[in-house]
Amino acid sequence: MQYTKLGRSNMTVSKICLGTMHFGTVTPEDESYRIMDKALEMGINFFDTANVYGRDAYCGRTEEIIGNWFQQGAGRRDQTVLATKVYGNMTGTPPPNEERGLSAYKVRKHAADSLKRLQTDHIDLYQVHHIDERISLEEFWTTFDRLINNGDVLYMGTSNYPGWGLAKYQMYAWQHSMMGFVSEQCQYNLLSRYPELEVFPAAQDFGIGIIPYMPLGGGLLTGKKKADAGTRTAQVEKEYYMDMATNTQLEAFSALCKEIGEKEHVVAIAWVLANPAVSSAIVGPRTVGHLDGLDRAASLQLAPATMTRLGEIFNINTGRPLKADVPAPAAFAW
Repeated sequence: MQYTKLGRSNMTVSKICLGTMHFGTVTPEDESYRIMDKALEMGINFFDTANVYGRDAYCGRTEEIIGNWFQQGAGRRDQTVLATKVYGNMTGTPPPNEERGLSAYKVRKHAADSLKRLQTDHIDLYQVHHIDERISLEEFWTTFDRLINNGDVLYMGTSNYPGWGLAKYQMYAWQHSMMGFVSEQCQYNLLSRYPELEVFPAAQDFGIGIIPYMPLGGGLLTGKKKADAGTRTAQVEKEYYMDMATNTQLEAFSALCKEIGEKEHVVAIAWVLANPAVSSAIVGPRTVGHLDGLDRAASLQLAPATMTRLGEIFNINTGRPLKADVPAPAAFAW
């Protein structure tokens, strides 16, 4: 396994991050344990979850499974860089102060609840699951800085933030002698390259490491030509990628992978990791077998000619429709 520092922090994380969204819903608890055992054995030390994961059973179920796994073996918690998130509501019909969003009142309670479910005394990376435009910068940073000062949280990260949001919040943190964010988690893959326009340039300028989720496009970049009905891949294809890629593009991708002698999922993840803005790629396996090849993806250095060809095949959603040689974020201008 390959490792790197997360953003401007001095914390070392594996270049593959274990996504746990399926634990407790698609993936039963015993298989979730086996996945985490195998991931740690492979050298994957970075685990990502969220307080709302497991919603199909009940919110918090995934965090509970991870907490139970920590207790089954000495040293597991100490070997794991643990990331979770806060923002969503935890009940079907949330009462006041429990709706989607952030407040000092809510975050204090939700952080304590996550620590209890995870059976740990601290969260290594606490991520805001979405930007809340209603909260003031003063309330936001006072709330999370208190968690850091209390030792409940070590580092702060974001998820699904726009570039302007990263700049706005990071500047305030730095102006008030706080470290600010060290990571941003966003959807990024060969089929969805929107973050290249604004999010990546902002993140790089402010020392924020990108942790892409769905690097395989919900499974469409694993060699599938069409999603199976009723699967997560089918949902993703319908919601995000229906107009973004054709079977011709996917066939060209598979042909290129065959030409260079690598599997599709390995190449797709290696392409994501090749972007200098990216620190680690989140892969959410449903079975132990889905971990196969991830160590290869972390170490594979794609040749310049291969990177060029991939850019040509998936020249979509790049945010550079006018002049491809103009770097982001000014790419839209002449």
